[in-house]
Amino acid sequence: MMCKGISVVVPCLNESEGILLFCKEMERYAAGVGFLIELVFVDDGSSDNTAELIGQFSFQNIASAKIIRLSKNFGSHAAIRAGLQYAGYGICTWMGSDLQEPVEFLEASMEKIGLGYDAVYIEKESIDISICSRIFSKMYSLLVRKYAVKNYGTGGISNIVFNRKVKHMVNENIESNSAIHLQIMDAGFRGITIPMRCSARAVGSSKWTLAKKIKLFIDSFVSFSYTPLRLVSIVGIGMFFMGMIIGFQTFVNKIINPVVPTGYSTIMCILALGFGITNIALGIIAEYLWRTYDAARKRPVFIVSEIKEIKHMESEYKL
Repeated sequence: MMCKGISVVVPCLNESEGILLFCKEMERYAAGVGFLIELVFVDDGSSDNTAELIGQFSFQNIASAKIIRLSKNFGSHAAIRAGLQYAGYGICTWMGSDLQEPVEFLEASMEKIGLGYDAVYIEKESIDISICSRIFSKMYSLLVRKYAVKNYGTGGISNIVFNRKVKHMVNENIESNSAIHLQIMDAGFRGITIPMRCSARAVGSSKWTLAKKIKLFIDSFVSFSYTPLRLVSIVGIGMFFMGMIIGFQTFVNKIINPVVPTGYSTIMCILALGFGITNIALGIIAEYLWRTYDAARKRPVFIVSEIKEIKHMESEYKL
């Protein structure tokens, strides 16, 4: 007997406050849907007892559950990639353990996959976050749509449900310093976007720090667009013409009025501006060079230290 199911990768980092609440919610939801659910928890270097709490939970309605422990904190995108390597079903997705995403998006997405779509993009319709975070999210979405991935959602993509074809592509192309959701959307599979109302975290604090947001911002453009390099060229050309205009103006002023003193302050401003732009340009080029070097080293994007089966999936239920 072959049953359709979905593997849900759950990256975790110090989620001991709310992980049991997540497990209970998934148990409740799994009891009322017409497909099987596998939970693949990925402990991304937690320093608390998150993994122990998951291991002690008794899953009844969940078809399968396992814990993948990484050797250290590699980041949420690397953790998702690690979980997909051990996902038992062909249809996969990921979701956070903070219950911001409503679990109902699984059923809605499974219906779309059944209609022949390769991927279902879950766009955040609304979420209770700070004004600064909302501005960052809107700006990020706008820039990604314009310069990197054209079909990126205006509200931001929180989750993607995808079939075996997409899963195989992701598992065969494990990218470092990349964003997994942009990799899938950029691949050109047949997809559809559906809005989903998100909410604030049920418990605990967000691990989505400013440093991680900045890294995602840089990765999104350096990994999926050559716009930053083109920007360097455009700024360089602009500075060249600006220098020509200022030089010509200075030359004309000196001829018309020879007693005009030399503008040391103007020179200093131009030098500061020029060196600043030069350093920014070098930084952008260095980002590309570092990623090239990082890819050439072929170091693992993640390292699995332990795999623990909580509830084993019967072979006849795999799809």
